[in-house]
Amino acid sequence: MSPRRGALRPAGWLLWLVGMAAAVAWAMPLVWMVSTSVKPPNQVLTRTVEWLPRVLTLQNYAKVMEKPVLHWLLNSVIMTAGSTLISLGTGAMAGYALARLNFPGRSTLFFLVLAVLIIPTEMTIVPLFIGVLKIGLVDSYLALMVPSLASAFSVFLFRNFFLSLPRELEDAASIDGASRFRTFWTVALPVARPAVIAAAILLSANYWNAFLWPLLVIFHEPMKTLPVGMAAFTPGTGVGQSTQILGYAPAMAATTILTIPSVLVFLLLQRQFIEGATGAGIKG
Repeated sequence: MSPRRGALRPAGWLLWLVGMAAAVAWAMPLVWMVSTSVKPPNQVLTRTVEWLPRVLTLQNYAKVMEKPVLHWLLNSVIMTAGSTLISLGTGAMAGYALARLNFPGRSTLFFLVLAVLIIPTEMTIVPLFIGVLKIGLVDSYLALMVPSLASAFSVFLFRNFFLSLPRELEDAASIDGASRFRTFWTVALPVARPAVIAAAILLSANYWNAFLWPLLVIFHEPMKTLPVGMAAFTPGTGVGQSTQILGYAPAMAATTILTIPSVLVFLLLQRQFIEGATGAGIKG
């Protein structure tokens, strides 16, 4: 008899088991974080591992909300949305130029873009900070968005996507008298929806979790972003042991609040992200 349709073969079972093990390993820290966030302080560090709290409490979240968390959240939303839009715009135009325009040094310029991808972000922080400081942009939303003015990843992604597109539609637009920018805006960019979706999700996650740059350019508490503000709940070092123990539960509550938006966005857009990543050729 032929095997039942949809039945897993031994190799399929092995792949399923490996995938489930990886999923469980990924979920365990998340479960522990959420569980600790609703535990009383005296149940956080116990001799035996307790995955579920014996007593539920929201006092850790209440302690976190004593800070201007909603204001920090608004700052993070503004920074993430603005930075993502800027990176998508500049990346799409630069990627299209590298893919479609013939100009001297195009290959060299693309090589430099690839080189930027392997340079640690920390190496660019100091010159960026000095520039922002000299022009007086510190403590502003513009300062938070400066690193997004040129995203090498966005340029790389869009350039590869536009190279995979047939030229017939653009040639037809040119014959009809459309300028190069109008061809890009009305023909190439709408077709690049998969690349836009994939880049938007990846870039927004990166900007949402940014910590070092907002920490440097923001001096006053009302302008802090959510990751920087929540860092205040990290259990301190060099203090009494009892103080550190009392700080773990609020720290997990703060981390949970910080994590929830990213998880929700991914759960809501995971299908579009997979389609966009596949269509944009991220794997290639």
